[in-house]
Amino acid sequence: MKSFVCKLFLLAVLALLPSLAQAGDLITSKSFGEPNEIILTFAAPTSAAIATDINNYTVYEEPDPDIRLTIDTITLSADGKTAHLIFSEPLNTTETHVVAVMTHDKVSPFIFQVAKSYWGYLFSILISALLINNFVFTKYLGLCVFFGTSKRKDTAKGMGFTFTIVMVVSAIMSWFFYQYVMKPFHLNFLQIVVFIGLVSLTVQAVDTVLRKVNPALFQSFGVYLVLVIANCVIIAVPLILADNEYNFLETLMLSLGAGSGFLLALYLMSSVRERMEFAQIPKTFEGIPIAFIVAGQFALAFLGFSGLKIF
Repeated sequence: MKSFVCKLFLLAVLALLPSLAQAGDLITSKSFGEPNEIILTFAAPTSAAIATDINNYTVYEEPDPDIRLTIDTITLSADGKTAHLIFSEPLNTTETHVVAVMTHDKVSPFIFQVAKSYWGYLFSILISALLINNFVFTKYLGLCVFFGTSKRKDTAKGMGFTFTIVMVVSAIMSWFFYQYVMKPFHLNFLQIVVFIGLVSLTVQAVDTVLRKVNPALFQSFGVYLVLVIANCVIIAVPLILADNEYNFLETLMLSLGAGSGFLLALYLMSSVRERMEFAQIPKTFEGIPIAFIVAGQFALAFLGFSGLKIF
């Protein structure tokens, strides 16, 4: 009896293989286009009547299969291979979208997923924190340490690397503590207190290491190394990862991008401030006033990255 059932199942699979192969070869590529567009490339020229019929498509976000997305229009390329699905509202491209296309037999739809490359998504988090949403020049965070340690390149580079290390280590610790302690025990209301405590531990460790390894750099930091403990840039990263429910890799990219962005801001500012020592600056603008003006000009320059999309 079992052998008969197995043979029957095998025959059914073999009978379905041609249709499965045909469905598998229906779409050769799929991707997001404009904010409200999905682009499909068919393996062979398709009938315009079928490819542009909105009723032949069903689209929804994978987490919400009951909410169908409304397609406004569908355009087909001249060669009949590329279809552009235009939706009534912008798509949330961070979520995987499921598309069901009705095949010629009108019985079995071909179902596939459209999603961004995950590695591209991770890289976009890094670039966003580094350039597009630079914490200093676009969010104006950490200005105390920024202006205090950007007078010399050596000090700026040292603080930038130290800042990045503290940010990455504290973010990883915060992620583990948030995922495995705070969330299970419903302690989210203690986020700021807990995150400041974890940052303090990291800064204390860096303080001890710098005293032994590079006393000169430690002395050049002065009081600003202590200010890192409650610095708004350091605290912002754990709060962002908790608010967006980032996983480990996404947390690593965010902290690395934010730290590198702070290092970039310090190095750019220190380069200009060293050159300004030889410039003729009016007395009323010497020191912090001219530094604020330069920082404002950098902020205007970084606005050029706003809206940049890589993936």
